[in-house]
Amino acid sequence: MQRGGDALAIRTEIAPSKLPSNFSLDSDIALSSAIRSRRPEKQLIPCRDRKARVHDMDRTRDAIVKDGKLSIEITGAAARFPRPEYDAGEDISRCRGQAGLARRSVAMPEGKNDSVDGGVKSRWNLSNEKRVQSFELYRKPIGAMPTLLPILLLLLAAAAPFCASQTALAPSPASDACNGVFLSYSYGGGSQLPPTNATHQAYRFQSTLTVLNNGADDLKSWMVSVGFQHDELLVSASNAVLADGSSLPASVGNGTVFAGYPTTDLKTAIETAGDLTQMQVQVQLVGTQFGVKSPDVPMPSNISLANDGFVCPAPTLQGKSEMQVCCTKDTNFKANITVGDGFLSRKSGDLTIMYDVIRTYDSSYWAQVTIANHNPLGRLDNWKLSWDWMRDEFIYTMKGAYPNVVDSSDCIFGTQGTYYQSLDFSNVLNCEKRPTIIDLPPTKANDTTLGLIPNCCRNGTILPPSMDPSKSTSVFQMQVYKMPPDLNRSALSPPQNWQINGTLNPDYQCGQPIRVSPSQFPDPSGLPSNTTAVASWQVVCNITQAKGSSPRCCVSFSSYYNESIVPCQTCACGCPSSTSQTCSATAPAILLPSEALLVPFENRSALALAWADLNHRTVPNPLPCGDNCGVSINWHVYTDYTKGWTARVTIFNWDETSFPDWFAAVQMDKAAPGFEKAYSFNGTMLEISGANNTILLQGLPGLNYLVAETDGANPQKDPRVPGKQQSVMSFTKKNIAGINVPGGDGFPTKVFFNGEECALPSFYPSSGSRSMSNIVYSVLVASVLFKLMQ
Repeated sequence: MQRGGDALAIRTEIAPSKLPSNFSLDSDIALSSAIRSRRPEKQLIPCRDRKARVHDMDRTRDAIVKDGKLSIEITGAAARFPRPEYDAGEDISRCRGQAGLARRSVAMPEGKNDSVDGGVKSRWNLSNEKRVQSFELYRKPIGAMPTLLPILLLLLAAAAPFCASQTALAPSPASDACNGVFLSYSYGGGSQLPPTNATHQAYRFQSTLTVLNNGADDLKSWMVSVGFQHDELLVSASNAVLADGSSLPASVGNGTVFAGYPTTDLKTAIETAGDLTQMQVQVQLVGTQFGVKSPDVPMPSNISLANDGFVCPAPTLQGKSEMQVCCTKDTNFKANITVGDGFLSRKSGDLTIMYDVIRTYDSSYWAQVTIANHNPLGRLDNWKLSWDWMRDEFIYTMKGAYPNVVDSSDCIFGTQGTYYQSLDFSNVLNCEKRPTIIDLPPTKANDTTLGLIPNCCRNGTILPPSMDPSKSTSVFQMQVYKMPPDLNRSALSPPQNWQINGTLNPDYQCGQPIRVSPSQFPDPSGLPSNTTAVASWQVVCNITQAKGSSPRCCVSFSSYYNESIVPCQTCACGCPSSTSQTCSATAPAILLPSEALLVPFENRSALALAWADLNHRTVPNPLPCGDNCGVSINWHVYTDYTKGWTARVTIFNWDETSFPDWFAAVQMDKAAPGFEKAYSFNGTMLEISGANNTILLQGLPGLNYLVAETDGANPQKDPRVPGKQQSVMSFTKKNIAGINVPGGDGFPTKVFFNGEECALPSFYPSSGSRSMSNIVYSVLVASVLFKLMQ
């Protein structure tokens, strides 16, 4: 060390065993009393010479150079530093040429700079993380601070220095051997959370998921599956969203799939010259897990790439806290890339949603949303569509649909109101982060303000294409306002986390938007040309059965050869959490007389008990709970003869909602090919997944409206009356060998109503002899009905 004038100049050579032989570092401490600016202009310095400039420090440190190596002693638990010239955590990936270096250094979190007597200082705590490597320090002259010694702080622990333009840490050396997509999951730590629970203790966890494209082709719309297995509740995830459309926080204890956002595509090293900011994404995960206490580590069971066309071996553990895997292209898979334009091909699903930007401006754009049903049995009634805005967007106006809540208060009191100060927010439709959109009634189809959009305004009804292709699509448009920094015409980003549902319809699970080739629409002027969208994204939704969910319709069985009805199962559509009457959710349903099907469940008890007493059957105590279904369907085997047989199907609507354009579908594994005719319904055979075993039933023109439940003639005495539709169906036994109608072939194996699969009984009516005479039976029914009417 040598002092010259007002500056202290030191040159330190690092041992070759620690760094490459051509690596050197010059550090100067300039003594100046005229430092007034917070920090000098950023200088892009070559990787090996990169330094951070620090203006003031007032803690005592000793730096000793011995045998060409630098040792540093810092007194005190904390040090005072101002903000360095580059952000803490800046990526050092461009320095990977210095292979084999250990990555240990000091982390410098950002602090608020305060000007103090011509210097700048901020308090930062030192921690042992992979961060800052070296500093060039400035301080006041000795005369101004007589109690402090001029000091050099040079933190070099055999590390690679920082580079100018990176934000992610360099990948581990194992990634260099991967000629595909390298994945790693690294556990970063955790702590116990209150309250204390000896059997189900909660712990915070922090992890990093890294996705690095080392392959020869771009990775489009990356998705990674993580096999969480400790009842994890994910609270936040940077640079990614959940692929199933769930919003955070979300339960992911059974595993989940992450999709990239806002970086959806990862480029190759070849086309970026190894720029990790374009090749790699790191997802910082924070959440809660249960039951895994330190020193054990709550690692997932597996990580794998969820994109089509890749194969991933079993991951390997690096110690206890890191999991790695290299996924490579499946040579037998046909690439799903549209030739010539670089977009992913559009995928098929039960239901698809297109998000097409049709006009764009600096601060706003118009989007057209198209919901298309592709499932032959799928259907939506009174659909509700929701999503998450990710960049503070808001809806200014709409055509063809409307928010279910019109509210601009979030904008007025938020950042939108601050930026758009001259905008009249009384005209803004919705400022919610997660809006819910509903369809308009048919009366608005030709409204000049809200309508005049083809395929809009159908009261939320989307029929299956097998029933009416012209009513299988719903369309609306909306004007979306953007926020900084997206104020240019090309800054377009679709909303995420889409969900759609209807009334007594199947449940849909929607993926994240995938960028596809721009859609084309017929020219609105009528010219024989097409108009192309500015940008297009596709959301694919598929019918799913959520874990723990219940059906919303059920089926009962009956036959000509048995007078008892096999009713819907107990709690077939779920049991209420609290009931005014005590009932059993596990006891099997009691066999019923046929008249009981016409009465609401709460009025069936007397009929059921009397029927059980006449047939000498035991009755559980307490009685079983009802089926709690809004729609029930009775399948009755009406006749059975040598050449054929008949069935009668009755649909009951116990709900307060009517069903226009209803349909039902009956799947029969053996008897369906013998279907001949439905006499009061429109019945057609339907081929699904290559199997020709499904009969589609719908109301005839003018009779396709299933009314809601209504009051009886005398509401004070008479029970409520369900909406009802009924038809007889005929079947032939020709060319169907060995069919056994009473043995089960005459009953459906699956029944759907408006796309929702209904719950079936667990057994068929027995084919034994009739249990009682018609006279006794008539007396029973008359007496019970007389009691009910009193």
